[in-house]
Amino acid sequence: MASPSPGSISNGTDNAQREASVVSLGNVLVSLGLSVLVLAGVGYWTFDLSAVRQMLRHTNAALLGAALLVTIARVVAGGWRLQFVSQGRLSLISGTRGQLAWEFFSSVTPSAIGGGPVTAFYIARERNITVGDATALMLFAMLLDQLWFIVAIPVVVASSTVLDVIPNAIGSVGLWLSMAYFVGMLLWASVFAYATLFRPHLLVRLADWFTQWPYLRRFRSRVLREMRTFTRRARRLRSQPPSFYVKGFLITAATWIGRYVLVLFIVGSVHPGVDAPLLLFRTAAMTLVGLAMPTPGGSGGLEGLYALFLGPLMPDALVVPTLLTWRLLGYYLFIAVGAYLFTHQVHRAYRTQHASGDTGSPDAEPPAADASPPVMSDPQE
Repeated sequence: MASPSPGSISNGTDNAQREASVVSLGNVLVSLGLSVLVLAGVGYWTFDLSAVRQMLRHTNAALLGAALLVTIARVVAGGWRLQFVSQGRLSLISGTRGQLAWEFFSSVTPSAIGGGPVTAFYIARERNITVGDATALMLFAMLLDQLWFIVAIPVVVASSTVLDVIPNAIGSVGLWLSMAYFVGMLLWASVFAYATLFRPHLLVRLADWFTQWPYLRRFRSRVLREMRTFTRRARRLRSQPPSFYVKGFLITAATWIGRYVLVLFIVGSVHPGVDAPLLLFRTAAMTLVGLAMPTPGGSGGLEGLYALFLGPLMPDALVVPTLLTWRLLGYYLFIAVGAYLFTHQVHRAYRTQHASGDTGSPDAEPPAADASPPVMSDPQE
């Protein structure tokens, strides 16, 4: 998942390098291992070789091609959003590389945390801008995601009154727990959006209250320092005109709808009789639930959710092939491409540092590449 937890974006320069340490071979292997393990478990119960062979003979190649195009278009739209938010500091190509990095980092960190902080560090190094500017950019992108959730969650909940959006297999208790989760997520997204735009000091007070707890008290000074930095960056958001938010929201909506349509094209390519509206709404619900997964990239959990939410909408033999295709285009592909981008940047930074003889602190912010104003500049700053 490319949408991280709102609270995680407040990290700054002093811990950016430490955030980057999450990208290790072990983390990638754990993420992949969990995904493959659950995929194998689903396959053990549902896989039918003869049915798969029959499916392959009747696969709609055009829809599979459309699924690939949707994947590419979603990444480019994410890059366009980063370019738009940066107000020209990032080109479309740079924004797309940043989006690919975000997808990768989100795949190797827990879904509930997300890869936002590491992506900010990556963009800062990639474009030679300050980590503070890159963090402000990511903060606004995440705010747009929260605004999308504020719209999407009521639509999903309302649709459940006329469609079986929540699978019957989870029972009445699971249904109420799902609704409680959606309400809680909606409240959090609303509070975060409101506090970021209008009352950032509310988040500072909330952080202060949490860090009064005995086990969190030792983090209090650091958390409050980061939250004060957050309030300064939030000022930049409030300085933008309404049209800026409208356009940013529309681009964000396109990226999320692309996730849902990807599943529709994959399943429709082998099961043309699938209930398309129900599949789309269940995919949206599944994606929202997947954001709470504690595993890297939601691996393991998302495969299970796919079988639970979407498995009943198709023959059992098609669950594993469609699930594997979905994860190939929406997960494994980004791990491969993102790993290349990340290692390429690390090698380039290493060569540059040794060529210049620079042995300074790795946590220092890179100098600005030009004299252009900060990302989403605030005239009061």
